[in-house]
Amino acid sequence: MNFQVKFDINERIYLRNPENSEVGKLMVKKSIDLIYQLGFEQFTIKKLATEINSTEATVYRYFENKHSILLYILNWYWCYMEFLVAYKLENITDKKESLRIIVHLLTHELAGSESHFDYNKKYLNQIVISESSKTYLVKDITEINKNEVFKPYKDLCTRIAKVISEYNPNYKYPRSLSTTIIETSHHQQFFSVNLPKLTDVNSIKNSEFTNQFIEDFLFKIVD
Repeated sequence: MNFQVKFDINERIYLRNPENSEVGKLMVKKSIDLIYQLGFEQFTIKKLATEINSTEATVYRYFENKHSILLYILNWYWCYMEFLVAYKLENITDKKESLRIIVHLLTHELAGSESHFDYNKKYLNQIVISESSKTYLVKDITEINKNEVFKPYKDLCTRIAKVISEYNPNYKYPRSLSTTIIETSHHQQFFSVNLPKLTDVNSIKNSEFTNQFIEDFLFKIVD
């Protein structure tokens, strides 16, 4: 299901809010497309400017550098994922089923884009799997974190931790477990495609393997 949603992204990440103009929204959309196609290392402001038929100066009016762009799109993704989890669990009373729904969302591709300005969520999902750790596995993480740029990710972890605690109130480490299943789902999805001998993927689809593995891992811990 596709949602037309808008999120308030931390204003410390950007210089000018890209959601307030057509060129800004196109800039974010094309950044997602380019990072997916090229990888973050090969992605440049110059290439983005060419893609949106504008100038590098225009891009720099919105973002200080390409790392800020990556932070922005990851923040948007985590906001979207928290929204999606809340939406999918709205009428679910069975907490085990709630956890299964969460695992499915973490291990399966999201829909692509339908409109000119809609962000390609399938691409975003793949960027998160392969590139997201580059925003926090850095030496100056403490300084970066002071600006609360990881809050949407933390909010998602908190929401998942709450469901874990509702399923098993006696489990002592719900927040640590929530971050573990998110990061492990990323690693297993990446490894099953690129380094399959680091997994037990065998002949089943990568997403189904990761889903089965995370479910098995999760419920062996919390049951």
